[in-house]
Amino acid sequence: MEEKLEQKPADCLKVVLFGPESTGKSTLAERLANHFETLWVKEYMRHYLQKKWDRHQEVCQPHDLMIIAQGQIRTENELSTLANKVLFCDTDLLQLKVYSEAYYNGYCNPVLHKHALKNWYDLYFLTNIDTPWIPDDLRDKPHDRDGMFRRFHNSLLQTNRPFIILKGDENERFETAVAKINELIKQEN
Repeated sequence: MEEKLEQKPADCLKVVLFGPESTGKSTLAERLANHFETLWVKEYMRHYLQKKWDRHQEVCQPHDLMIIAQGQIRTENELSTLANKVLFCDTDLLQLKVYSEAYYNGYCNPVLHKHALKNWYDLYFLTNIDTPWIPDDLRDKPHDRDGMFRRFHNSLLQTNRPFIILKGDENERFETAVAKINELIKQEN
């Protein structure tokens, strides 16, 4: 099972969209991928849990997180071989670790925990909560946005990850992200 969470080396920059629910991560990941003419890794958790909800009206359980983590990394590893200079990841295992600890009284599967800390990315865009919360079948924390943001922020600080906080409307976030990605690409060349 552990090998299914191994991140394979890649010849592209990897950037993670990271943060609480309903902060524009997926929209921004897709827009950035289109701008840079590359690929983005969709959030596997959303796909998996939406199917679970639609079929049985069941919510995420701790055992689901390992299945989700494997799907996320499998997709990331596949797309990293096809990406053009940069791969945008709409979540990573560190995000799953944060959610696990938030929803399951501090518990995170030790294997997930290990790989959440081991897998590495060139940059994280931490999305601020200054966007409207939009309800859907899976979102359930409209009244704890500050607390969830602090959890995500603290996880990046505690694990010494490179990150910047994206604030403002969709266009402001996009412009800030594009400028930072262009800097990273320039440094790589």
